[in-house]
Amino acid sequence: MPEHAPNRLAHETSPYLLQHAYNPVDWYPWGPEALARAQAEQKPILVSIGYAACHWCHVMERESFEHETVAAVMNTHFVCIKVDREERPDVDQVYMDALHAMGVQGGWPLNVFLTADAKPFYGGTYFPRASWTQLLANIGEAYAGEHRDELEQSAARFVVAIGTSELAKYGATVGGGVSADEFKLLLYHLGLKFDRERGGTNRAPKFPMPSIWRFLLRAHAATGSAEALKQAVLTLREMAWGGIYDQAHGGFARYSVDGEWLAPHFEKMLYDNGQLVSLYSEAFQLTGEPLFRSVVYDTVEFIRLELTSEDGGFFSSLDADSEGEEGKFYVFTKDELREILGPEEPLFSDYYNCTEEGNWEHGRNILHRRESDADFTAHHHLTPGALAELVAGWKQKIMAVRANRVRPGLDDKILTGWNALMLQGLTDAYRAFGEPEFLAMAERNAAFIEKNLRRGPQLWRTFKAGTAHIDGFLEDYALVIQAYISLYEVTFSEQWLRTAETLAQYTLEQFFDSAETQFFYTDSSAEPLIVRKKELFDNVIPASNSVMAHNLRRLGRHLDRTDYVDLAAAMLAQVRELVAKEPQHLANWASLYAALLHPGPEIAIVGYQADVFRAELNQRFLFDTVLAGGPKMGPLPLLQHRPARPGHTDVYVCQNYSCQAPVQTVADAQAALAALAAV
Repeated sequence: MPEHAPNRLAHETSPYLLQHAYNPVDWYPWGPEALARAQAEQKPILVSIGYAACHWCHVMERESFEHETVAAVMNTHFVCIKVDREERPDVDQVYMDALHAMGVQGGWPLNVFLTADAKPFYGGTYFPRASWTQLLANIGEAYAGEHRDELEQSAARFVVAIGTSELAKYGATVGGGVSADEFKLLLYHLGLKFDRERGGTNRAPKFPMPSIWRFLLRAHAATGSAEALKQAVLTLREMAWGGIYDQAHGGFARYSVDGEWLAPHFEKMLYDNGQLVSLYSEAFQLTGEPLFRSVVYDTVEFIRLELTSEDGGFFSSLDADSEGEEGKFYVFTKDELREILGPEEPLFSDYYNCTEEGNWEHGRNILHRRESDADFTAHHHLTPGALAELVAGWKQKIMAVRANRVRPGLDDKILTGWNALMLQGLTDAYRAFGEPEFLAMAERNAAFIEKNLRRGPQLWRTFKAGTAHIDGFLEDYALVIQAYISLYEVTFSEQWLRTAETLAQYTLEQFFDSAETQFFYTDSSAEPLIVRKKELFDNVIPASNSVMAHNLRRLGRHLDRTDYVDLAAAMLAQVRELVAKEPQHLANWASLYAALLHPGPEIAIVGYQADVFRAELNQRFLFDTVLAGGPKMGPLPLLQHRPARPGHTDVYVCQNYSCQAPVQTVADAQAALAALAAV
């Protein structure tokens, strides 16, 4: 039984908020009740922001929020608000920006002190109990005493700082179109950030950052740059060999704390894995590398087994911790490995680089690889078939032991935007491999979104325990539109394109700011915060504005809407110079730059074998290509005036709606595409 009576968080659905429901802290969820109390009592607000899979959030809860004395200080001086950053990214954005304005590096837990009218004046991330208690007392007394005016003046300055638009803050200047010379400069600037030995960027900790490597694949497809492909392949191989990748079961952790991809914070997030399925699928299309194929299949299987609800929604994450210890579920001592594997242990330990002293805490080993299967078989005088059989057996034995361990916690809320990233990943995997199970998972998930997370032209943000709530953010709309366009292109089911069109029209009406030619992050009818933000920079998840710009370009070409295509170009024009200078922070924008510089074709397939032709064409990476089709002429612009001929399937290869004579084989279509690319 919990020691304490439940607080208000017991009525929430967020697993992160529910983790704090029995704290002695008098927590409120973010909302009018807490804000009204702060105003009525003229008390400062403490906003503490985190997420369910966050290791240091758990540590701070154990040390401080579960502690009676600490809670008493918090309750005395503050109105205390707990926020799940995954449910309320709008609140997290505002106060993370405030922390940066204070000159403090961001992270979670994010703890920010606000005036009674929700303006930030001080903040930080994790605090040990002693310094936290002292800080609470100091701030509480200062606000209640003679220093309140100073704190409120400071807060007013921070509001001005965070209210400045990103475009104004970073001096983005509009003018001129894309150019080959500037694109070369963009690639050069990005290359300065590369780790040329272990892949990724030259920093630790190392985050996967899928947008950067997906951009390099596009840069290679558009320009033939061998260097771009080389760095992407190096990065993907090193990540797949590293401890950041679960060698036994598939799926990636959020990041590695070192520069070698070895030691992760062990939480596994849906948003990373959805994007990495896309990335590895596209890399396979370009390289045919078997390692990339196995990563996709194993990661999708991990998602199917661990993060999929009964009705096809995808859960948010698995925790880093189990039994109060980070990574315990995933690591092994040498003695444990000997017991599990018997006489095969030495070979296993060579393959996965496990040692007596361990490469992790307490003599434990994180499984990771350092050479290809071909090199390993040569060094150990094995045949490829024998190694594959051994590895499959080893994985089964490891998983059998893990099945009896205490599992990491599951964050079982279902977030719209994150589901859309996984849906996109499944469509990309289906393009590359034609695996029916990938499409079945994708269609089930899309049906889940339609049934539970959409209401007319609007989206909800989150679903849990049979209930959807919180209005969708631009991220949700942008990522669902992107995934639905892709789902149309792998099924030719027109409903997905039409729904994408409906959602895009809603975002243009409710989110768009014509003054800056970008979209706000929040709906015009959303609860107002102290500032209304726009998301410009591509982070681990691409910026919702860059995704919307890509969406408008794709939708505009599918629907023959030149206004959409032109708006996408105008959005890029706002940030073009910034993209060229700082491409590592705007990599998804850089992909749009590549598309405008080297525009791809439109392809229409009409006839009884449309599905077969589509599947064959999709096996190759098609840069900046929109694909439409069906068994007969249809209402979509690319299919109009193109009647099906009995016994024939016609493929039209077009550039900017100027189409070549139709061809009747995939080989001829590929030849036409190659000729177009060579121009």
